[in-house]
Amino acid sequence: MNHSRILIAEDEMIARENLSHVLTRKGAEVVAVENGRKAMQALAGGEFDLVISDLRMPDMDGMQLLEHVKGTAPDTEVIIITGYASIETAVEAMRKGAYQYLAKPIRLDEVCVMAEKALEKRRLRQEVDSLRRQLKASDAPVIIGHSPAIRALKENIEQVAPVDCTVLILGETGTGKELVARSLHAGSQRSANRFLAVNCASFTEELLANELFGHEKAAFTGAQTIKKGLIESADKGTFFLDEVGDMPLSMQANLLRVLETRTLLRVGGTTDIPVDVRIVAATNRDLKLMVEEGTFRQDLYYRLNVITLRVPPLAERKEDVVLLASFFANRFASAFGKNITEIDDEALRILMHYPFPGNVRELENLMERAVVLCNGDTIGVAHLPHDMRDEQHLTRPCAGAAFEFDGIVTLDENERRYLVWVLEQTQGNKTRAAELLGLNRGSLWRKLKRFGLDE
Repeated sequence: MNHSRILIAEDEMIARENLSHVLTRKGAEVVAVENGRKAMQALAGGEFDLVISDLRMPDMDGMQLLEHVKGTAPDTEVIIITGYASIETAVEAMRKGAYQYLAKPIRLDEVCVMAEKALEKRRLRQEVDSLRRQLKASDAPVIIGHSPAIRALKENIEQVAPVDCTVLILGETGTGKELVARSLHAGSQRSANRFLAVNCASFTEELLANELFGHEKAAFTGAQTIKKGLIESADKGTFFLDEVGDMPLSMQANLLRVLETRTLLRVGGTTDIPVDVRIVAATNRDLKLMVEEGTFRQDLYYRLNVITLRVPPLAERKEDVVLLASFFANRFASAFGKNITEIDDEALRILMHYPFPGNVRELENLMERAVVLCNGDTIGVAHLPHDMRDEQHLTRPCAGAAFEFDGIVTLDENERRYLVWVLEQTQGNKTRAAELLGLNRGSLWRKLKRFGLDE
């Protein structure tokens, strides 16, 4: 909530002051006014991230204020609070764009949680819009995410890209190894020239040789003209060898020759052809183990492994799941002409707990499917595959996987172990852990302190 600007419009002085006090303590910059007219004046004087408004006020009600906010600053979130709650007004408020509708008496901790979620939604939407503008303004690839692993990868790419050396990219299938290779090319001095790629696992040995090195006229039956290979065609640019671990041994020798001599021989040729190309290779296999087993050349491994970049699997960067899911949903909604504005909390919770064996590519495919199935403005649980909805992929304490019982333990020790397990499931997110345990944050904190887990 730090640095967020929040406007409170509430005619009851005590409620207004309490809300202002608790939100200010959370780090927000708060402007609190007693009626809709003064709220309009405050809105005219600057932008707010969130408006919290009472429904009934003397000169202008919260619904009118909501309409004004959404008409002039549609990205600003609005929470409506009322002592006269009804289903009809709640539905109307949500239809007009309110983030949430709360009935009095309100709990201040509940308002704080709601405000945090509303501000996070706004930040997420702004970030997705920023990413879309970046992609539209430039052909340069954009690696999405702010997790520590992705930040480190971006820093390494920025450092390595300008240096004209061979790079080996390691990572599981679907993590985005080609995106990393394209980022290296975009940041290099070769960016004005071609980036060409080949997947070594997609071709037989003969076809791969022809694709990489080309052939001379009459090199084999049907070779009626000279054909340049991809490496030669990428001259002055970058050539990306995906799944290099699947390259046959005989082809590995030819690739090693290119790296050592900066020349190549076309199939059926006798003349060395000079090439000036940066080689970037990628694999999801353990090349060191393959060298030990004799299925990958040691000398080629050393030539490729000048600089190694590791792309983390999505399971190691769960902080990026919400941003990635929102970005893909936004992109596919735009492509398919749909007005989808958000993913609901329960669908996001399922996505956050899913292990994603197919990594970012699997998440992208899931969001494409969800957008196709969604006929409203919100992607929900119903738009996710059934095998994700039943959450069988989640570890449950009753399954015996959460704890290792090594004999009878006290109830206190059992509770301590359970708290540790819940914190592991939420990646240390105490707010989420408290929600799962049915506790407020204060109660959870006291339990953690009692068991020496507060650090």
